[in-house]
Amino acid sequence: MFRRAVFAISAGLLLTVASGTAQDSDYRVVSVANGGTIKGTVKWSGPEPHLSSFPITKDPQICDPDSHKTRDLERLIIGPQGGVANTVVFIKSISSGKAFDLPPERRSLDQHLCRYEPHILLVAERTALQMKSSDATLHTIHMDGAATYNLPFPFPNQTVSRDMNTPGLVNLKCNGGHVWMNAEMFVAPHPYYTVTDESGAFQLTDVPPGNYEIVAWHEGWQVLGRRATFDVLTEKRVERPIFSEPRTLEKQVSVGENATAVVNFVISSK
Repeated sequence: MFRRAVFAISAGLLLTVASGTAQDSDYRVVSVANGGTIKGTVKWSGPEPHLSSFPITKDPQICDPDSHKTRDLERLIIGPQGGVANTVVFIKSISSGKAFDLPPERRSLDQHLCRYEPHILLVAERTALQMKSSDATLHTIHMDGAATYNLPFPFPNQTVSRDMNTPGLVNLKCNGGHVWMNAEMFVAPHPYYTVTDESGAFQLTDVPPGNYEIVAWHEGWQVLGRRATFDVLTEKRVERPIFSEPRTLEKQVSVGENATAVVNFVISSK
């Protein structure tokens, strides 16, 4: 019953995020004169939580060459000054503005040492995600949410491309038995999306003057339990972590001509 409830909550969140961005899918690229900037930080407040690691139970010679035995799930990264990395910050709704310029390092995916690089992806709506595996083992990328694919990677360094045509949130995990592998992707209907760096900082540029709602989205970090799944290669039952729901924060901001608006967010364990 608990697992069914968690699944229902997660599915509802995916639909909420997807429906919240789908309204922007008719975004128009225009010349932005006297555009402004939105910048700020996402900071952690309070004691840092204890983060669960996950045992490396398959292909240790490839996934764990330094024999750590466990893997950080990368769900919460707090910098020395309290900044929260890997938070997606975006304008909730905007109909026109600059051309797409999402960060290049967020638009393609590698599977390296049995982890996803990068952990957070941003891909423009109606463009392709380029994927490969650097590992000499079978990985299978399973996507659900705004995109649904199940893509095997039996050979290293062979690029696979798939179009992302529906805006919204996509969960990524490995169906090849590497159950600790996890990542999140936003298929963005407009270019005003970014991801916080290790200091928790973000910046959106060339924003047309006006009033906006800014969203800071974090994937959530608690491990609520484990869900049984099937390793297709070894034909064995394995257990995948179940994560807590994402955190979403929203603030209003007014952007003036050639001006910089500052928006700061705070996340805590409460």
